[in-house]
Amino acid sequence: MNQSSAVRLTRFSHGGGCGCKIAPGVLRDLLAGSDVVRMMPEALLVGTETSDDAAVYQLTDELALVATTDFFTPIVDDARDFGRIAATNAISDVYAMGARPIMALAIVGMPLDKLPLDTIRDILAGGEEICARAGIPVAGGHSIDVLEPIYGLVALGIVDPRKLKRNSDARAGDVLVLGKPLGVGILSAALKKDVLSAHGLRTMMDWTTRLNTPGIRLADIPGVHAMTDVTGFGLAGHLLEICRGSALRAQVAFDDLPLIGEAVAHARDGIATGASARNWAAYGEQVMLAPGIELWQRNVATDPQTSGGLLVACAAADVDGVLEVFRAEGFGEAAVIGALHEGEPGVELR
Repeated sequence: MNQSSAVRLTRFSHGGGCGCKIAPGVLRDLLAGSDVVRMMPEALLVGTETSDDAAVYQLTDELALVATTDFFTPIVDDARDFGRIAATNAISDVYAMGARPIMALAIVGMPLDKLPLDTIRDILAGGEEICARAGIPVAGGHSIDVLEPIYGLVALGIVDPRKLKRNSDARAGDVLVLGKPLGVGILSAALKKDVLSAHGLRTMMDWTTRLNTPGIRLADIPGVHAMTDVTGFGLAGHLLEICRGSALRAQVAFDDLPLIGEAVAHARDGIATGASARNWAAYGEQVMLAPGIELWQRNVATDPQTSGGLLVACAAADVDGVLEVFRAEGFGEAAVIGALHEGEPGVELR
C-alpha cells in the first residue's frame, strides 16, 4: 500500500459529500434580505430566485451560458474516488438545466501539512477522469491551503434558452420521475461507522460517479416542464423547491421510490446522517407524512444524496419517452414516483 492509499480521507470530514451542505433553513436566513435581485440584468434567465441548480445567462436568441459550482469534503477514503464523485456531482447541475457541459474549473482546498502530495494528485486525477468522460477539459481553477480537504468544480455549459429546464416551470398534472435510487447518504453514514459492505461501497461508487447525461436529451422533449437533481437537501427538499417555484403540491408514494437495498437495511437499523435531521428541521412543516410512514422512511426521503438522480416533472403523455431516455442512457432504475397538482406548495408522502 502506498502512502496515498493509506490515508483515510473521511477522518478529515465533519460531514462528507453533500451531507456537509449548509442546512436549507440556515441558507435561507443567510440569503434573506439580499439586494442581489435588484441587480439582475434582463439577460440573466435564472438567478437565485427559486434555488435552481445553476445560473443561466442568455448570450443570443439560441444560446445561453449555464454556470454552477459545487464542492465538498471527502465522502469516501480513496482519493481518486473522492475526486470522481465530487466532479460527477458538480457537473450534474449543468445536466439538470438541460444543458451540455463545455468546460470546468477546479476548486481545491487541501491541508498540505497533513496530506501527501500523491493523495492530492489522485483527487485531481479522479476529477479529470470524470471531466474526460463528460467530454470537457479542466481549463483552470484555484487552490488554497486549508484545514479540511475540499474539492469540486465550477462547471460551465450551454443550452438553447427555449429548451432550458428550470425547477419552477412544472405544471399541475405533471408526473414525477426519479432517475437514480435513493440511499447514498445512508451508505456514507454506514461507511463512517465501518458497517458498510464491500458490495454497498461498490453500489455507492456506481451511482455517485454516473453522470446525469439524460438531462441533455430530456431537454429536447417539450413535455418535460421542470427538472432538478436530488442532492444535499434530499428528495423531499429538492421536490419542495419545485413545488415552491411552481406553486404546486406534490404527492409521492414511498413504495414507488427506487431505493438502494443495503441503504434500506441500514436505515431500518437506525443509521442516518446528521444532515437528514437538519433537513427535516428546516422544511418538515411542509412535508406531510401519511399515517404509517416510519422514521426510517422519513430519513430516506430527507437523506442527502451526493451526485443524486435527476428529478423530472413531465406531462403524463411523455412519461414513456422520459423513461426511454433514462434507460437508453443506463439508468434502468428510473421510476415514476408521484405527481403534481394544484394546491398549497408542499410534499405529501404516503
